[in-house]
Amino acid sequence: MATAADHVARVAAEGYTIIEAAIEPELVDALRRDLDRLEDELGVTPADNDFEGRHTVRIYNLLARGRIWARVPVHHAVLPVVEGVLDRGCLVSSLSSIAIGPGETAQPIHADDQLIPLTRPHVPIICNTMWAITDFTVENGATRLVPGSHLREEPPNPLELYDTIPAEMFKGSVLVWVGSLWHGGGANKTNGRRVGIAMNYCAGYIRQQENQQLGVPPSLVKTFPRRLQELVGYSVYNGLVGHIDKQHPAKVVLAENEGVDMVWDLLKK
Repeated sequence: MATAADHVARVAAEGYTIIEAAIEPELVDALRRDLDRLEDELGVTPADNDFEGRHTVRIYNLLARGRIWARVPVHHAVLPVVEGVLDRGCLVSSLSSIAIGPGETAQPIHADDQLIPLTRPHVPIICNTMWAITDFTVENGATRLVPGSHLREEPPNPLELYDTIPAEMFKGSVLVWVGSLWHGGGANKTNGRRVGIAMNYCAGYIRQQENQQLGVPPSLVKTFPRRLQELVGYSVYNGLVGHIDKQHPAKVVLAENEGVDMVWDLLKK
């Protein structure tokens, strides 16, 4: 079995890795059932644009949708790999579902950090993961990848076509990729859905894709384990970035008193 260090090394070299059989079958099935519940309760329908997909159902802000979702960002088989790509100061950027339906066309090839104005290539600032809630195959829309493209000096042009490979994987496996990797969802030519969970992370000094502090009620965050509280943003990066009037946000908002030292507190010791 590959170690977390092995997966981190592959991300550095190829831009992505697949953690086979990473997620417990019972958790995968429970997540699928909850997605069915949410889709029914929320009345979610496909978007009206080609990027999100006209035959694709997406549910956003999942951390606020049910307690089971708190298990996803901190999963023991995935988070260590993400921390190796970024560092332990990383944050939850977004948690959403992507169900590619029959008849969906291929998503434009893009990079997840494409809108961030940095010279390329650059250090990893985004590390995203896709949990396979169903099998991912060439036929049902497995994510398309351009290996090594994270090392190029330019982002892709979403209007152009590129040579790609499919990230085929069995239900319960997890695709991990760095934000600069060129990729896109595949076309679904089957009669069934390709269902995935997009569990995305960013460096602690980067703005999150979904506003976790406003999107997830503090009363709910108080019930999270401490590591998940840190991941959604009740933390500071390197003892400084993200403070509230020189105090740790977990202390100010969540009344936490352990592990809330700031850089100036550490300098006193």
